[in-house]
Amino acid sequence: MRPQLLDAFCCAGGAARGYQRAGFQVTGIDINPQPNYAGDTFVQGDAIEFIAKHGGYFDAIHASPPCQSSSALTKGTNKGRVYPELIPPTRDTLAAYGGPTVLENVQGAKVRRDLTLCGEYCGLGVLRHRYFEVNGFDVWQPEHVKHRGRVAGWRHGTYYDGPYFAVYGDGGGKGTVEQWQSAMGIDWTSERKELAEAIPPAYTNFIALQLLDHIERLAA
Repeated sequence: MRPQLLDAFCCAGGAARGYQRAGFQVTGIDINPQPNYAGDTFVQGDAIEFIAKHGGYFDAIHASPPCQSSSALTKGTNKGRVYPELIPPTRDTLAAYGGPTVLENVQGAKVRRDLTLCGEYCGLGVLRHRYFEVNGFDVWQPEHVKHRGRVAGWRHGTYYDGPYFAVYGDGGGKGTVEQWQSAMGIDWTSERKELAEAIPPAYTNFIALQLLDHIERLAA
């Protein structure tokens, strides 16, 4: 049997696909319907409640609570809007679970930076720096690779070319759906909102291989 991983706050499953590629059986939990979910099984419901009730079934848990309260857009363009802060209760619930866990969020989020990943390290067409708070196993921090240029798109009426795309918002002037898919390494959804919310699968595949090694060594 493949090891079982819970993908909490899963959205369309960018994280799930990376774990699947390493050999995990992935169950996703999200408060909203996710018809394009990339994992093996999807459950609609409250992620924190589901972890508390059913977390013990899984060999490991990955959680990506909504990041609006920590994002640069909220602190700039969307300043004044109020979003729920779900990181603390998620962290507490993961701690009660007790097994290997990964808590992921955006730059600016109040999570430990046990691991920081960038699209350039993974050979992607996005920068998309993400922080990972890791408990119960060790991860290797790769050296940050120098960026090769600008993010393509319009800035104050001028279009700049570059090797990266900004995958967020409604995509105005920032790339086509096909360019976003290629940049993120995602091919199972063409919905801009789902692409914008996703973690590149290459990120979680990097983590998953180290997590799988940890699980296999414990079982040996």
